[in-house]
Amino acid sequence: MTLAAAKQKLHDYIDHADSKKVKAILALLESETEPEYELSEAEWKELDSRWEEYLTGKTKSYTLEESKTRINKYIENKRKNGV
Repeated sequence: MTLAAAKQKLHDYIDHADSKKVKAILALLESETEPEYELSEAEWKELDSRWEEYLTGKTKSYTLEESKTRINKYIENKRKNGV
């Protein structure tokens, strides 16, 4: 089925559905499209600040492999220290 055909079929279904089904479909679609979490203004500012520091070279960045190595070393040290 093409996208156009699927949209038309859905549109036809909604046109003939009762209010309970329309509300259920709307709730389903809205739950799929609304973000689960929205950042606060302070969080956006922090991300912008960190991004700017990254772009200007003020902070170091790590590859995925470097990050994994650092995390594993951290975990090993915690285990060795009994924490």
